[in-house]
Amino acid sequence: MKAHVYVTLKRTVLDAQGKTVADALRRMEYKGVADVRQGKYFLLTLEDGLSETAAHTEIERIASEVLTNPVIEEFTFRLEV
Repeated sequence: MKAHVYVTLKRTVLDAQGKTVADALRRMEYKGVADVRQGKYFLLTLEDGLSETAAHTEIERIASEVLTNPVIEEFTFRLEV
């Protein structure tokens, strides 16, 4: 099983890198992009035999305690069975 974890800055936190990319896209005349938020991606390969429920619990714990700074970042994830 694999866990795909996506970490981004909270909407209330200024994303300077995302703003720079959005501004560059506008200057390059790309159309249709309203906003850009940058982030981090983690792919965790889980041990065989771990139940989906246990995997969900463990990934929640890892993401909130290790992969993110909960003051400024949030995360989402999906499990690939």
